[in-house]
Amino acid sequence: MTTEDAMTETEPEAPYSRRWAAMVVLILAFALDLLSVTIVNVALPAIQRGLGAGPTDLEWISAGYLLAFAVALITAARLGDLWGRKRVFLVGLAAFGLASAWCGLAHGPGELIAARAAQGLAAAALTPQVMSIMYTIFHGRERATVFGVFGIISSFAQAGGLALGGVLVTADLGGLGWRTIFLVTVPAVFVLVGLGAWLIPESRAGGAARPRPVAAAVLTVGLVAIVFPLLEGQRYGWPAWCAGCLVVGLGAVVGLALAERGRPGALLPVELLRLRPVATGLAVMLLAFSGFSGFLLVFALWLQDGQGYSPLAAGLVTVAFPAGALPVAPFIGRLTVRYGRRVVLTGCAAAVLGALAVLVAAGGAPRVGAWALVPGLVLLGAGINLCIPPLVTLYLAAVPPRHAGSASGILSTVQQFGGALGVAVLGAVFFAGLAGGYPAAITGSMITMIALLVAASAAVVLGLTPKRAR
Repeated sequence: MTTEDAMTETEPEAPYSRRWAAMVVLILAFALDLLSVTIVNVALPAIQRGLGAGPTDLEWISAGYLLAFAVALITAARLGDLWGRKRVFLVGLAAFGLASAWCGLAHGPGELIAARAAQGLAAAALTPQVMSIMYTIFHGRERATVFGVFGIISSFAQAGGLALGGVLVTADLGGLGWRTIFLVTVPAVFVLVGLGAWLIPESRAGGAARPRPVAAAVLTVGLVAIVFPLLEGQRYGWPAWCAGCLVVGLGAVVGLALAERGRPGALLPVELLRLRPVATGLAVMLLAFSGFSGFLLVFALWLQDGQGYSPLAAGLVTVAFPAGALPVAPFIGRLTVRYGRRVVLTGCAAAVLGALAVLVAAGGAPRVGAWALVPGLVLLGAGINLCIPPLVTLYLAAVPPRHAGSASGILSTVQQFGGALGVAVLGAVFFAGLAGGYPAAITGSMITMIALLVAASAAVVLGLTPKRAR
């Protein structure tokens, strides 16, 4: 068979001969998305100086990517099922490269924010196809092996983004400064597009529901209306329209869920949200990922602007965060099967302890050594790996099989939206706290993060069932 032969999940056939080479292309493309999130955090102070960006601009540069990703993810996944996952993957990957070039050539904060949003939309197109294609071309034990490798590479990509961002900004190649963190992606993207066109087989899902543009538009408006006042409120002194905007956003999301009740292919199936383990899993994901994503933004700013670390030094220190996830990664599956929600609760608790350790080290002195921060960062990294992957397993175990695709898309959307929300909330707390100096700013941010993680822990205790993965 050739790479142009369409496959579906229902067609039994011999294993695809180029599946391992295709896997490499898919995982590397997915790693570019992870790199683009973490690499930017280290470069934010340099971007601020280079473009004259304000505090709200910096938040939008991070949150705009995550928000665009969140609003397009479910629709993009369905387009892949309908039009062909390989086709949508390649289009998304090429668009990601073009958007990265636009980011690297941006002349002002507004243009960079727009380019980052375009980059997030492109990432939303390619990312769901990666998982779907790998699920299609691998079977049995091979599938478990592949997703294990996928998790390990994901952790390395996040750590690599932090280190690479510091290296590129510090090296100032060709006098381009922070722009190289985006431009370096472009040649890699187009090599992967060529390899993907050659190695990846086409696949579709029979009977896939067509996306409804009106529903997608309402979801987009709702999510943007929730995040927008949190990002812009501080700039305008928190006027009354901020509360009104939040109400409109929440109303749009809830109204969409009610309006689509009982419809096949609903973006937000109400019958899913009525299941307590599902609703709880979404709440835990929203709270926990908000804390983790917001932390990476404020920590990078505090290290460089408040502590005087170079971009390279800041990147290397922050690598301890994703590196903390690696030692526990091989045991996550077995622990989840045996202990269920207790693993998620342990992850939240470890993250709280890590955040407390960072708070004690960072909030009590004007100058903090790198090694004083490492234990807390390692605990945070271990916590996120003990929290998020088991949470996904338990969440999907509670979902009826007929809703598995929708449930997965909703969870991914909540994860990305939580990231944007965390950037908005912790960013607002951090910049408001700067009136009292950097120790006050990082203290307020860490306390907010701890509150989010404690709330996530409470949600696990109150509602995350079944107690073990099925």
